[in-house]
Amino acid sequence: MKRPDAGPARRRVAIGAAGAAVLIGSIDAYVLVSVLVDMIGEFDIPVNHLERATPLVTGYLLGYTAGMPLLGRLSDRFGRKIVIHACLAAFAIGSVVSATATELVPLVAGRALQGLAGGALLPVTMALAADLFAARRRPAVLGWVGAAQELGAVLGPLFGASVAALVGWRGIFWINLPLALLAALAIHFALPKATPRRGGVRVDFLGGLLLAIALGLFTIGLYNPEPANGVLPSWGLPTIVAGAAVLVLFGLQQWRSPVRLLDPVGVQWRPFAAGLVASLAAGAVLMVTLVDVQLLAQTLLDLDSAGGALLLLWFLVGLPLGALVGGFVASRFGERVPAVIGFAAAAAAYFWLARLLADSLPDIEPGLALAGAALGVTIAPLSSAALRTTPEDSHGTASAAVVVARMMGMLVGVAALTSWSLHRFQESTADLDTPLPFGISEAEFLERQAVYLDALDAALATQYAEVFTAAACICAAAALVALAIPGRVRARTSSLTGAGPG
Repeated sequence: MKRPDAGPARRRVAIGAAGAAVLIGSIDAYVLVSVLVDMIGEFDIPVNHLERATPLVTGYLLGYTAGMPLLGRLSDRFGRKIVIHACLAAFAIGSVVSATATELVPLVAGRALQGLAGGALLPVTMALAADLFAARRRPAVLGWVGAAQELGAVLGPLFGASVAALVGWRGIFWINLPLALLAALAIHFALPKATPRRGGVRVDFLGGLLLAIALGLFTIGLYNPEPANGVLPSWGLPTIVAGAAVLVLFGLQQWRSPVRLLDPVGVQWRPFAAGLVASLAAGAVLMVTLVDVQLLAQTLLDLDSAGGALLLLWFLVGLPLGALVGGFVASRFGERVPAVIGFAAAAAAYFWLARLLADSLPDIEPGLALAGAALGVTIAPLSSAALRTTPEDSHGTASAAVVVARMMGMLVGVAALTSWSLHRFQESTADLDTPLPFGISEAEFLERQAVYLDALDAALATQYAEVFTAAACICAAAALVALAIPGRVRARTSSLTGAGPG
């Protein structure tokens, strides 16, 4: 696909409109957090059985993860414009299905369609940035796209609560229709039609389907709504085994097929693989933080859910700000420098958090802000590195691979680290005797109760300190891996990296 011919102003409008579409999809990934209890009340699901509503989350995750590689490849074949339009249309249809659902199954189906369309918008927009901007300027643009994606985590719960308070939770989905229409109109008028490459780009639909099934099975198997009961849910192991079997079939199909989902010709595999591994690590640490900070706030710090959300906001606000900084630095010094520094700073932040908790110092807000900003710095460099190390006609697939790696890291990280930390907590408190107010004076009971509660708090602090220490080790390992991604862009090689004038 030849690079669209667009002036600077038109390019900025096009990437801005695509970034706005990414923001809309990202907001919907988090929008149900604050209104889930209100929603399930209409479907006769008791509040003490929230696990029955987990398909609303897994359905979105399933669509978000599974369809990315194939849709990214379709954008390589047919152009970014038509795929973004199709995704926005599917997102609007999914919103209508969700808004009009009177039973849980249609609502889950609508959320899955929203996830499929909203998830594809991110890698296609990343590939669009590669189409429109030169390699030197691309990281800064990807920083803005990454900031839009991460901003959804900050705005999503607030947006959902605000709209639901005014017009009810169904209004959250209805409002997507004019937003999607405005984004589609902006894309239509700002982005010129790309000229297809001579000979076209063939699409491996069978490979895309097999990979989608494998990723979907992994998503379902790794998502555990009750991590206290085990690392995996009851259905987890057989589902993951089935996913692995389908993944083997995908590998065999790719080996024998003349058309592959990601054509290996022209791919710089060492830096590309390093970027994927680093993205997986970033996803693992990100999700563990999102889960464990909320748990920490409500158990160790005795905060309510609103207080936990405010505590987590210190981390979430740092992500989009860090993404902007990471893109700016990468555009001047190459992807390697901000990726390594970002992961190293994140490792330092998590070690700091672990030390604060181990020393019973609850003032963790600065550490969370540093961790969020540091992880945010890595977003644009990892995306840009994937685009630089793959041919131009594979940019959609490469962008999807980065996002899928991050999503799988999130699922693996929360399944492993959270369940491991709960197991360690149960081990450390197994020998504690719960004080009972029988046969002793009230003063002695209160004294024993205070000792017991102090021991529980110490065990909780140790548990969370170990989780943050593990997160720090993952970030440190990712910093070492990031040394293999590309360094500074040289002007004489820009034409070889798929960069046009920009």
